[in-house]
Amino acid sequence: MDGPRSAQASSGERRRVRLGEDVLAAVDAQLATADRALADCYPGDAGTRQPIHTVYLPADVAADDSPGAWGAEALTLLDDAAPDPATAAEVTGLGPLLDEEVHRRTRVKLASQPIEDLRVDFEDGYGGRPDAEEDAAATAAGRTLGRLLRAGAGPSFGGIRFRSLEPATRRRGLRTLDLLLGSLLATGPLPDGFIVTLPKVTSADQVAAMATVCDGLEDAYGVPAGRLRFEIQVETPQAILGASGAATVATMIQAAAGRCLGLHYGTYDYSAACGIAPGYQSMEHPVADHAKAVMQVAAAGTGVRLSDGSTNVLPVGSPHQVRTAMALHARLVHRSLGRGYYQGWDMHPGHLVTRYLATYTFYRAGFPAAAERLRNYLDRVDGEVMDEPATAQALASFVTRGLHCGALDDAEVAAAIGLDRAALDAVVQRRPVTADSRSGGGS
Repeated sequence: MDGPRSAQASSGERRRVRLGEDVLAAVDAQLATADRALADCYPGDAGTRQPIHTVYLPADVAADDSPGAWGAEALTLLDDAAPDPATAAEVTGLGPLLDEEVHRRTRVKLASQPIEDLRVDFEDGYGGRPDAEEDAAATAAGRTLGRLLRAGAGPSFGGIRFRSLEPATRRRGLRTLDLLLGSLLATGPLPDGFIVTLPKVTSADQVAAMATVCDGLEDAYGVPAGRLRFEIQVETPQAILGASGAATVATMIQAAAGRCLGLHYGTYDYSAACGIAPGYQSMEHPVADHAKAVMQVAAAGTGVRLSDGSTNVLPVGSPHQVRTAMALHARLVHRSLGRGYYQGWDMHPGHLVTRYLATYTFYRAGFPAAAERLRNYLDRVDGEVMDEPATAQALASFVTRGLHCGALDDAEVAAAIGLDRAALDAVVQRRPVTADSRSGGGS
C-alpha cells in the first residue's frame, strides 16, 4: 500500500509551481477592473494635516480680529478656571495625565493660533436676510478670509458654509458662494486651506451637483481644475440610510468625484430629525454613535476625514456652571478622539480651552507607548505587542497628528523613535523607511 503522497514526493516536487502563466495572466485580466476601482475609491489617507476643530462664525460677526479675540477670551478662562495643571486636571476630569507640558502647550497655542479652521457661516448661524445684505456680507467675507488665511497667526484652514441645495435655498446659497469666491480671489490666489461646507445633504445627487458647481466656478474664475474641495455635513437621516436601505453616505463620497474632504456630523439637526427630545440630544446619544459609525465605515480608506459635532453647553455663568461645562466638553473631546474622530466643532471661545487640553492630553499620554511600539516594529524587536504593517501605519498616523496640532514636536519624536518627519510620513503611506532616514533614538 502506498504511503501518504507527502512521503512519496520529493521536496523539489512539493515546491514546484504548477500554475502556468496563462492562468496567472487570466486572473490579472479578470481582476483588472476591480483593481482599478479599489485604487480609485480607496486611495487611503494622504497623511496631510487635518485641523482638530472647526469654528463657525456668522458672516456678520466674522472679522479680521476674530481669532485673536477668541484666543484672548480663551486665555482669560484658562487663567480663571484652570490656571495651573493640577486645577486643570481636576476641572476637566482628565486627571494626572494633564500635566505641566499639556498646560504649557495649551497656553502657547491659544496665544499663537487659537483657531485652526474657521468657517464663515451663511446658513443656520446667519439666518434669513435681504438679498442685498447677504450679497454685501458675502463680498466682505471673501476679503476677510483672504486676509486671515494669508496671515501668519491666522487659521490654517477656512471657508464658507452656504445655504443648502434644497430647492428653497439653492440659488441664494450658490449666489453667496459665487460672490464670496470672487471676492476672495480678488485678494490673491486661492489659499490652500480654503474649504466649502455643504450642509443638510439628503442625497448623492446633491453631492454630484456640488461637484458640477465646483467645475463651473473653477472655469469661471480660472482656478486650476480640482482645486475647489468641499466637506459634507451629515445632518439628516437620509444621509445615513436611504429609502433603498443603502448607506447613502458611502455613495455621496463617490458622487463627489474626488472633491470631498470630510464628513461632518451635525449633532442637533440629526438628533432632532430622529425625534430625540432636546434635553437628550448629544454627541454621545446612541443615534449619534450609530450615524458616526456608518460614516466611519463609509469613509475608511477613501482619504475622506471625519469630524464629530458640537455641544451647545457653553462655559458661561456661575463658577459651578463653567466648571460643569468644561468637564463635559473635555470628556466629549477625549471620547471622540478615542473613537477615531479627530476633529470637532467649537461654538464658544471657552471650548478652545478644553479642546486643546483634552487633545494634547490624548496625544502626549499615548505617545510613549506608541513610540515604543513603532520603534520596535521598525527595528524588528519583539515586545509585549506584535504589530503588523497596518498597525504601524496607525501608530505613525497617531504621532503625525500629534505633531500637526502642536501636542508633540519634531525633536522629541526623533529622540523617541529615530524618525524625522519625512520618514514618519513614509510609514503613514506604507513606503519603505531607509536606513539613512533613521536617526536619534531609533538608531
